[in-house]
Amino acid sequence: MSQVELSELEMQACFNQQKRAFTESPFLSRELRLSNLSKVERLIRQNQAVLCEAIRKDFGHRSSTETALLEFFSSIDGIVDARKQLKKWMKPKSRHTAIWFQPAKNSVIPQPIGVVGIIVPWNYPLFLAIGPMTAALAAGNRVMVKMSENSQHLCRVLAEVFSTAFTEDEICFIAETGETGQAFSKLAFDHLIFTGSGATGRKVMAAAAENLTPVTLELGGKSPTIIAPDYDIKKAMKRILTGKMYNAGQTCVAPDYLFVPEDKLDSVIKSAKSIVKKRFKTIEHPDYTAVIDDVSFQRLSETLSLAKAGSGEVINLIPDSEPDAVSRRFPIHLVVTPAVDENVMTREIFGPILPILTYKTLDDVYHFISQRDRPLALYIFSDDKTLQKTVLENTLSGGVTINDVMLHVGQHDLPFGGVGPSGMGHYHGREGFNSLSKMRPVMAQGKWAATAFLTAPYSGFARRMVNFLINRKWGKYPD
Repeated sequence: MSQVELSELEMQACFNQQKRAFTESPFLSRELRLSNLSKVERLIRQNQAVLCEAIRKDFGHRSSTETALLEFFSSIDGIVDARKQLKKWMKPKSRHTAIWFQPAKNSVIPQPIGVVGIIVPWNYPLFLAIGPMTAALAAGNRVMVKMSENSQHLCRVLAEVFSTAFTEDEICFIAETGETGQAFSKLAFDHLIFTGSGATGRKVMAAAAENLTPVTLELGGKSPTIIAPDYDIKKAMKRILTGKMYNAGQTCVAPDYLFVPEDKLDSVIKSAKSIVKKRFKTIEHPDYTAVIDDVSFQRLSETLSLAKAGSGEVINLIPDSEPDAVSRRFPIHLVVTPAVDENVMTREIFGPILPILTYKTLDDVYHFISQRDRPLALYIFSDDKTLQKTVLENTLSGGVTINDVMLHVGQHDLPFGGVGPSGMGHYHGREGFNSLSKMRPVMAQGKWAATAFLTAPYSGFARRMVNFLINRKWGKYPD
């Protein structure tokens, strides 16, 4: 497993090996699944320092505390929850049997599907590898994980660490070499999970379609945030900026743009300046994460240049620092009231830039959101329960957090997934287990069955019975 740069033939051989292993042992006991989950947790805990250092090297610089909070805690907490819930998840579920089929019994039995492929992005490379893997192992599957081209150090460390506890026919890590992704997507997985851009997601789905492989796609998008007139501005901005600045804004569910009441705009800007000033004097702080690579840094620089040339006001919230191409650290900026057709409002930002729009009525906000691609997340700040309900009824998104941002992703008993252009399918917790299981319907016929009276050639009684079943009344069977 320590060899992570695999050719197309080597990937196929690894897949074949896992498929054979699954065929030979298609149903793992709960004890074995619990053991596998415990091994993953132990490997993460025992190797936290080396894994964290590998992530730091891949980023150039990343806050170790953020890595611990957003990747290690989230990964371990998900495993712990899966172990606690596994007995309940695996238990066959009884289903209702219509009176016409009594005394038969119906049930649904969760069974493993086989080999699961996971394509991991660079922004949360540990959590977005371990989270889907947890669901796959809980469901009793084998796993192949393809890491990002920007996660080379982490991929090598994960492969080495996991090789001490798992065989290659159980878990396999594969590095991206530039051509790996397409070949990986074409393997005949029993399920494929992809997290990344919409453009790449379309290619992954097209490749998977050749094998009729079902896919779960997490694609991001421009997640809107709304501050309602009743909510405290300073409290809202503290929470919004915390989420926006995690991982330097490189988060698929980060607040992408902010709606505020017209008469609250000055308060929003003033609060934002005050909050960031207390947190960071310069971008050289050890807890200020770098942009992942030169391409992303250049993209953000161009986005900011276009915003400065546009109609909105650009405000650097860390005024003593400018974007540094060497360290790739990028101070957080506000773009106040840009035109809706400007670059900053038409493309996902994926960085520390926050556009702010104003509104007169919330109906204007609903209309704006509904006219655009459905986002992966939506955030509403309001203590008014009626208003909260109205927002939920007038918008559609993958998930929602009320009076905070991003935290719905960390709730194990909530499904995580997009809608439309922001993705398809769900995982996390129970939904992850269900998505990576075959929820197999089973009908057990009783000793006595009514179908004995419904066989050809049909008697008069059979005809009357069929007529009754259709019309729910006695009557002459039509000629």
